This record gives sequence, C-alpha cells and structure tokens, in this order.
Amino acid sequence: MKTETAEYQYVTGQARPSFAALFEEFSVANEAALAQGEWMLDLVYGNHPRQRIDLCVARGRAKGTVLYFHAGYWQSREKSQFRFLAPAITSVGFNVAFVGYPLCPEVSLAELTLSVRNALPALVKVLPGTTQPLPVIVAGHSAGAHLAVEIALAQTELTPYNQRISGLVPISGIYDLEPLLDTSLNERLRLHPSSAREASPVFRVRAGMPPAAFLVGGTETPAFLEQNRKMAEAWSLAGNLADHHALEGLDHFSLLSAISQPNGPLLQQLNFLCSCRN
Repeated sequence: MKTETAEYQYVTGQARPSFAALFEEFSVANEAALAQGEWMLDLVYGNHPRQRIDLCVARGRAKGTVLYFHAGYWQSREKSQFRFLAPAITSVGFNVAFVGYPLCPEVSLAELTLSVRNALPALVKVLPGTTQPLPVIVAGHSAGAHLAVEIALAQTELTPYNQRISGLVPISGIYDLEPLLDTSLNERLRLHPSSAREASPVFRVRAGMPPAAFLVGGTETPAFLEQNRKMAEAWSLAGNLADHHALEGLDHFSLLSAISQPNGPLLQQLNFLCSCRN
C-alpha cells in the first residue's frame, strides 16, 4: 500500500507487530491494578450500558482527579483494558476515572461525543469529600484524546466550579476527522464531509481553554504527528497554554507503556497542570 494514502497514515501504517504481545502485558497489568487499588466499578452516568465509569481512588490525600477516555477509533475497546495506568497515577495523589462510552455505528459520533459530557458531573458526586473541589485533568488516548478535547470545548462560563477542567493531556489524537472519510474506519463512523468537519475540534478552538499538553509517539505516522502538532498550534494561537511533545522511539501503544511508568511523561504533565490551576 502506498504510504501517502489516508488508509496507511491512519490505519495500516500505525500498526506494529508488537501490539499483540503488548496487549497481553497490559491484560496482566490490568488484573494486578484491580487487585492493588481501591476501586469503585461501573458507576453509572447515563442510560446506555456502556455509560459507566471505573474509579480508582488516590493513595493518601488526593490532590486532583484524572478523567481518562480510552482508545479504539470510537468503535472498539473498553475502559477495563486500560486499568494498568491506575497504579502510577494514584501513587502520586490523583484519583483516576476510566470512562466507558457508546460505540459507533450503534450511535453516531456526534451522539457519542454528546454522551460523554455527563461523565464528569456524575463523577464529582461520588468522589471522596474534600473541603475544596479538586483540580480535574482530562486525558485520553487516540479516540479518547479527541473526546478529551471535546469535553473541554463543551465547557462554558455556566459550568459549575467543581466540574471545571483544569488541564488536558490528549495523547496521539485525531482532531481533524476529514481525512478519515477515505479510510476503512469510516465504514463504522459513517461520516460525510459536513459531519466530519463538525466533529473536528481543531476548527473550533477558542480562547479561555485550560492548559493542554499534547503527547504523541515519535515513531507514529506523519499524519498522526502532524495532527498533534496542528492541534497544539491551534490551542496556542487561540491564546491558550499548550505544549507539544513527540516522544522519541515510541509508537501508538508503546507510548501507553511508557506513560504508565512512575515519573513518566503523563505523570510529569499531570503534576504540572495541577500546579497551573488558578
């Protein structure tokens, strides 16, 4: 397949032979994380069976909460496959909530994006009590990165203070969905030119957004590298604080292995963004 095609840049070119073994490692680590942490599983935030949250409570006194959206091109995977991220996050004082969501084509991408807005209001109701609302940082990987940005863009001056987002860590996301029209991904996404444009947050960035750190694997395809660079640029040009990091030697999923490590790039960004809160 020609490397300049959208199918290569967004689908086949992102695949690596190491992915199967890596997900086996993740599966083992998921079980260990579930056994080690203090969890509240399948918290309901909507009527759809997949509108559920798995919350792992911070060890010791919490200094913030991370809302995490999983990968899967908006059409596969589930929250339980990424619990292995919890130990590193909770060990430094963050609650972490893994958000499930309905998938395409059962719902449209617009409906999916709208559905996850209910996750944060539901979560804050069950978080362990504190005298002050904790900073909320929204993170996500791949499709989850897109959803993390959409959650931030949906906030307004009417958003309750305890539900306001203090920072974003989108990881290896797609923020302009128009190139996906010419890929096999669109068999389930069912986008057309106007809906793809409407679903692309890179065109809707405005001032007043929380600081964001956009992460991407340095060995991902040029299209993914460019998507993340352009999103960070758009965030910054609108007057918001934005960092962009292409992490050397990491692909789309080995990146997750790296960020699950103590003092890895995710934890560094979480601590920084937490300190930025007004």
